[in-house]
Amino acid sequence: MFVKNYMTRMPVTISKKMTVFDALAIMKKHKIRQLPVVSGEKLEGLVTEKDLLTVSPSPATSLSIFELNELLAKMTVAEIMVKSPITVQPNTTLEEAALLMREHKIGSVPVLEKDKLVGIITVTDIFDALIRFFGYGKAGTRLLLEAQDRVGLLADITQVVKDFGLLIKASIVVYKDNENVEIMLRLGTIDPGPLVAALQEKGYKVTFEG
Repeated sequence: MFVKNYMTRMPVTISKKMTVFDALAIMKKHKIRQLPVVSGEKLEGLVTEKDLLTVSPSPATSLSIFELNELLAKMTVAEIMVKSPITVQPNTTLEEAALLMREHKIGSVPVLEKDKLVGIITVTDIFDALIRFFGYGKAGTRLLLEAQDRVGLLADITQVVKDFGLLIKASIVVYKDNENVEIMLRLGTIDPGPLVAALQEKGYKVTFEG
């Protein structure tokens, strides 16, 4: 799962000379919350909707409406953008990108290839990737098995699935604190009853849902 497969390619960009008002208007038009700031193809910074809204004067300010509008009309993105933002490469794994966002408490990361901006990956993109990976919204069944971890465990389970002629569309293994593992299988069937019975016969704890 690489960033290049889930990022937004050719993202909307702006120059650092653009005003705060114009940047907000672009975000509203394209329904986005972040804008890479570029000069040609070179990334110079990143500005988010939160950054733009934060610089707006408080309603309690003593400035008049005319003075407020004049102030914001002159304020440019260069004054508030994040310079030298954290970036990733197209071949960065999705989990590495997610970890960076979590550690730095940010909602997006520009994607660079040889210093050229080629995309942007956002928290929403990562959520979409997880939804696709788990196969939600598609016909099939999700099985959740719990067992003690051992060599050949996954191979034994998949062999049982194979014996029933069923297609495994996705699989995830999660390690628990008690030396057990949980294995999620997304299967291409809406009737897993016989398979569940066979797995339970072999001692696996199994739950399933459509």
